[in-house]
Order: sequence, then C-alpha cells, then structure tokens
Amino acid sequence: MKRSARFSLIAIVSEGLLSRLSFGIIGFALPLYARKLGLSFTQIGLLISLNSAIALALKPLLGWVADRYGLKRTFVAAIGLRSLVSLFLGFASAPWELYAIRGAYGVSMSLRDPAANTLIAEHGGKKSVASAFAWYQTARFTANSFSKALAGILLTVTAANYPLVFFIAFGLSVLPMLVVMMFVKEQHEEEHLATQETAAEPEPAPAKPTGIKSVLPFAGLGFLIAGTAEMLSGLFPVIATEYAHLSKAQAGIVYTISTTVAILAGPVFGWLADHVSQKLVLLVRSLANTVSSLMYMAAPSFVGIGMAKSVDDMGKAAFRPAWGALMAQISGTDKKHRARTMSWLSMGEDAGGVFAPILAGFLWNTWGIGVLMGARIVMAVVTEAYAFVIERGEKDQKRIAEIQREAAATKSILATN
Repeated sequence: MKRSARFSLIAIVSEGLLSRLSFGIIGFALPLYARKLGLSFTQIGLLISLNSAIALALKPLLGWVADRYGLKRTFVAAIGLRSLVSLFLGFASAPWELYAIRGAYGVSMSLRDPAANTLIAEHGGKKSVASAFAWYQTARFTANSFSKALAGILLTVTAANYPLVFFIAFGLSVLPMLVVMMFVKEQHEEEHLATQETAAEPEPAPAKPTGIKSVLPFAGLGFLIAGTAEMLSGLFPVIATEYAHLSKAQAGIVYTISTTVAILAGPVFGWLADHVSQKLVLLVRSLANTVSSLMYMAAPSFVGIGMAKSVDDMGKAAFRPAWGALMAQISGTDKKHRARTMSWLSMGEDAGGVFAPILAGFLWNTWGIGVLMGARIVMAVVTEAYAFVIERGEKDQKRIAEIQREAAATKSILATN
C-alpha cells in the first residue's frame, strides 16, 4: 500500500471514529429529548427510523452524484450536512423540527455511505481491503459504545440540558470534516502525475457500465446477510430482561462483554478474509447466527445469554469485512460508476437492517420467541444457499464470456488469413 493511500485510509478510519462518537451521543439523547417534548413511543420509533428510510430511497441517486462530482467532495459535503444536523438540534424545540432535522440526517447518510465505502475500497488495496473495512467498522463500533456512556455522563453533569449536549456533539462532528479535508486524497489525485507521463499512450477502451440487473442479486445477498445479523438488535434488551429475566445491570454487563468480543474479533476476521478466505468468514457469520439462536433458546440465563450475545456480535464482526471486500470486488469492475454500484449494494444491506427487526417483532409477538429464533436459523440457511447460487451463476457467466472471447479471437485470426 502506498504511503499516501495509507494516510488517506487512516484519515477515513479516524472520521468513522470521531463521527460515531458525535452521533452516538445524539443517538442516546435524542429519544429522551423527544420524550421530553411529548412524543409517544410510536412517534419516537418513527423519528428514529426516518433517517434510514430516507437514506434507503436516495442512495442510488446520490451514489451517482458521488461519481459525477467526486468522492472526496461528496464525502466532505455529507459530513458538513451531518454537522449542521447536530447544530440545528440544539435549537429545535418542536416535534416537527426534530422530524425535519432527522430527515436531513438521512440525506447526509445517503451521500456519505457510497462515497466512504468507495474510498475505503480504493485505498484499502486488493490484498487488504477486508482489513480496511474491518478497522473502519471496529473504530465506529468502539466509538459508538463509548459515546453512549459519555452521553449519560453529559446529561447528568448538565442536569439534562439537551441543547448543550447537542452543541457538544456538533463540536465533535466538525473534527472528522477537518481530518477528511486535510488528509484524504482520491485515487485520481495520486495518479495524476503518472497519467501525465503516459498521456501520449493510447487510452484504453472505457469499461462497460455495471448494469443494475447484474448488481441486484448481490444487493439481495446484502439484504439477507444484514437481515440475519441485525434481526435481534433492537429486541435484545427485551430478550435479556423479559425472556431470560436478567436485571438491567446484568444486561449491561452482557453488552460490555459482547462489545469487547466484537472489537477484538473485527480485525481478526478482516485478516482472515484477506489472507485465507472470504467464504470462510461469511460462513462463520452464518454459523454464529445459527448457534446464537439455539443458545438463546437453550440457556436463558446470565451465562447463556452472555455467551449467545457474544457469539452473535462475533458474527456481526465477521460480516462487515467480508461484505466490504465483496462490495469492493463487485464495484471495482466499473470504477467510473463505482459509487453508484456501492449505493445499490449498501441499499440492500440497509433494507435488511430496517425490515428484519420489524419481522422479528412480528414473529415474536404472534407466535413466540421459538418461532423467531427458528426463522432466524432458516434465514441463515437460505442466505448460504442464495450465496451458492450467485457464485455458480458468476462462474457460468465468466465461462461463457471466456468462450465468447476465444471464439472472437479465432474468428479474427481466420479473417486475417
């Protein structure tokens, strides 16, 4: 990896750390502030999910924007808009203002994610791209966990002065923008001089744009993988306290243990995906989902739930680097439209994260936790079968393309003779 690419990657990872530190504080404080303003639990749920819904709808369009106007420029614009979200929250005093600001946050997400993922893919290097995604996810996960505790301390020290807490979050959100502006470089900037030196050489034919039809099957895979990984995320506190009858303190300890496991496991799985096998890492994710589901049902105790949550979070740690490397591989076939391709792939991932928890709540409420866990196991098996079918289809397409190239070469030789 070139030195400039290494500095850019460190800056992107730092952005993930600092940004999540800022918005982790907001994620903790915003529902409490909304409750203080009189919103019902249903209204708060809609408020929290609004940004994801907007990001899901806008990502394909704004992925095109990133390709058209530049990855770094789009990345900085997204971080700037997200900083304004923190600032405006400090002045918000009516429910409709919270919804409008949350909607703006969704726009910033749809701008940021394709640009960030593409920059990581460009600077990570072919032999270490999974590790790059792993370190980025680990930084975000660590900061998110720390920020929850920091938010609680700030609200206590300031006597629940929510505007002041939001202004502090705004101050933190400006730092990642400065880091990206100063240290992140796009790949074309690094290769500009080399391009000038070879300007006299004929340019290669432009790559054929990656069709949406060829990307959608992989977006479906992202939907299934993220869905099984995030299915229990919102329900875990209920599983721990109402199903396993743990105290809130015990549930907090379980969170701490599982978070530590995920932080340690992320870089390990990134290295395995780069140097051993992406398929193996994705299989670990599927096995973790299956085993943790069985453990939740078989051992509803402090030790059993703690082990199940740790295995579950280890599976999530395996998901990100392997999926990131797969996105980099798919989008790398058409670098001119790479961010657009990334937007479609991450849109599938986001959709899984949005709809799977809704399905989980419906299954538990209607048929009980046994059916919920059984459905999660079935989804893990279906995901592996779907991945196998996609892989076979890709191999068949490559074989057909190779035959067509050989036939064209043979025809050309015969024509010249």
